[in-house]
Amino acid sequence: MLGHHVRDPEESASSDALVGVRVLDLTSVMAGPFATRMLADLGADVVKVEPPGGDPMRGRPPLRAGHSAYFGTLNCGKRSMVVDLKNSEGVALVRRLALASDVVVENFRPGVMHRLGLDYQALADHKPSLIYCAISGFGQTGPSSRKPAYAPIVHAASGYDVANMRYQRGAERPARTGIFIADVLGGVYAFGAIQTALLQRERTGRGQYLDVSMLDAMLALQVFEAQEAQFPSDRQRPVYSPVRAADGYVIVAPVSQRLFERLCDALDRPDWRDDPRMCTTEQRAHHWDFVTSLIEDWTRERTARECEEILLAAGIPCSRYLETAEVLKDPQLAHRGSLAEVDDGAGTFLVPNLPWRSSAGSGRARPYVSAPGADSNRILLDLDCTEADIAAWRNSGVLGDRPEEGR
Repeated sequence: MLGHHVRDPEESASSDALVGVRVLDLTSVMAGPFATRMLADLGADVVKVEPPGGDPMRGRPPLRAGHSAYFGTLNCGKRSMVVDLKNSEGVALVRRLALASDVVVENFRPGVMHRLGLDYQALADHKPSLIYCAISGFGQTGPSSRKPAYAPIVHAASGYDVANMRYQRGAERPARTGIFIADVLGGVYAFGAIQTALLQRERTGRGQYLDVSMLDAMLALQVFEAQEAQFPSDRQRPVYSPVRAADGYVIVAPVSQRLFERLCDALDRPDWRDDPRMCTTEQRAHHWDFVTSLIEDWTRERTARECEEILLAAGIPCSRYLETAEVLKDPQLAHRGSLAEVDDGAGTFLVPNLPWRSSAGSGRARPYVSAPGADSNRILLDLDCTEADIAAWRNSGVLGDRPEEGR
């Protein structure tokens, strides 16, 4: 299948940088699962604990034969257990799992883990080497810490939505949220924090507590805006907008004087070089809407692909606006092995691999998605639990899976 990158055994072995690292995944929805999926891609043994009935994300579309490809993208390569945390024995079992792990990741609302007795201090007192990562919308403490926090809420609260609206000509309200940037960015920062903590533990032998805030992550995204808010400037900043082509849109970004002069040559408009509204970077910034309209006069007479080919040949940054379905077929992704094929029991589908390549071998998505509780038996036997223990927990409802699902 397009994008499936087959590695030889030698490369696969060298890419498993986190083999031997045990991760207890107490996360749901997106930010936490995104972080732990990255750990699994690097070879960590990630045990995902799900509530009875399974993670609610298993019901999110797109669905095929009852299996969610959305869930599968976030959770491939993890082992699954179903444990009832409303049951005191279930809490005790998760505690055992945590103390047998190197890393615990959770994204419950602040305070929940403390009430369960599964907070960092309660665990670290018994295992000082434990790395514990808590992901939340606003951080674990402070006046906003207990607010409900989903990505669209954090986008609004972080200033991102209003900042983005101000770049949209004529917009009267912030845009609707469909792509959950705060979740992905929070997951990426959590992944980086965990890697840093693992490195520090190698040096000191001690674990640590990591408090990752999606609000902080979204503020970090606003590099220019956070400074401009403190030091307002009258100087306008060019904002590169889509320009219409005959059959779609392209974006053109002549970001320097040299690139603008190349654009003049490519469009056969040498007169632009001497136009006082465009001859310098500062003047172009002040008259950017005018400059954009002139570029669009040229692009709208050509197809998007033709615009892209002509401008790229001249060395000018340019791209067509593509649908996601088109991007999945991009030969560049196939060349890089950017997509992996995963099977969740309803068939195969493509998921993104980690976005970097390493000379020592890169991580990759593991090609399976476990059913709810499918790995309970093996996980518990590895924890030195007996078959009798497992049967008793299952009969009492501590394990919310069905015996036939275990393996």
